[in-house]
Amino acid sequence: MHCPVCRHPMIILELDDVEVDHCTRCGGVWLDAGELARLLGGETAAEAELARLEPVPGAGEGRRCPICDRRMEPVHAADADVVVDRCRDGHGMWFDRGELESIAAASTAPGAGRVAALLADVFAAWRTNAPPS
Repeated sequence: MHCPVCRHPMIILELDDVEVDHCTRCGGVWLDAGELARLLGGETAAEAELARLEPVPGAGEGRRCPICDRRMEPVHAADADVVVDRCRDGHGMWFDRGELESIAAASTAPGAGRVAALLADVFAAWRTNAPPS
């Protein structure tokens, strides 16, 4: 799979039995449908958070989905104050560098704190050696 931002091949990291597609060039993360809920541990709490994602008025088209290549919908995650891209066909979501960590840190889902700490550890080495944006 290629990164929807820089077209660089992504690597697969396994986090709590969830395959996280990560771009080592720009630091973005792709999660397939349902994987965010599985990471946060608690379908009900995670689904409630996903339901609160609001389309961004006037944002235009988002990046292209790495699965179907259609333009994704930019959505605002108010609790984390970030805008992520969501596939209109339900294939998954794209998180720019640091956005997934912000969402996990702001989440009230049962496993969110643990996931936020795990993501910080996983990406800490990448951040210190990351190429400039």
